[in-house]
Amino acid sequence: MREGHEGTGPGAITPDGCAVELYARLPVGNEPDVVAAAVPAGARILELGSGAGRVTHALVERGFAVTAVDESAEMLERVRGARTICGPIEDLDLGESFDVVLLGSFLVHAGDPGVRRGLLRACVRHVAADGQVLIQREGQDWHTDIPRERVDPAGFTVRMLSAEPVGDGVNSVRAEYVFPDAVWTQTFRSRPLTKEQFEAALEEVGLRADEYLTEDGTWVRAVPVPAE
Repeated sequence: MREGHEGTGPGAITPDGCAVELYARLPVGNEPDVVAAAVPAGARILELGSGAGRVTHALVERGFAVTAVDESAEMLERVRGARTICGPIEDLDLGESFDVVLLGSFLVHAGDPGVRRGLLRACVRHVAADGQVLIQREGQDWHTDIPRERVDPAGFTVRMLSAEPVGDGVNSVRAEYVFPDAVWTQTFRSRPLTKEQFEAALEEVGLRADEYLTEDGTWVRAVPVPAE
């Protein structure tokens, strides 16, 4: 298990504390709508951190050609209709480029700045010169509106229980997912980033924030900065 990450509940748990069965059950949100509105129809998409295919399947249904990457073989066993690649995102080097690279699930908020740089550099390695990187950020009050609870229309409850500082600007976040027949918890480390800090992290690897795609600023289009 990765330091500071832990998961409990039925079934396999990935090194970052994600329960495979939980992520296979979670319904997709607005992610496919955001992506479809921002990118060309039929685009080739590299999805980094696909998990069990929650977003992947919706993108495939919309006609996108998706390559799904995750470090968990158990997660990728649940993915259908997409090319799958198992391995750490930071080490990925496919020798090919994509119209769109998708970095969702708040991965850009990795507690370790080195991991964050590795994730963003993987995006840069694989995005076409005229392509785009779509990144999902945490909401402005994500770490302060705690505890909070949401009852999903599908019949389960999501509780964000705590976000406790552990040093160097990083919080240990604990979440709970309560279904009628099972309960899962996930504890992970997350680094809040202001808009300025986020944009500086992009610039460090050769990306530029091009457009904030949602009113709450949680989805961002970044583009490669042309080499001088």
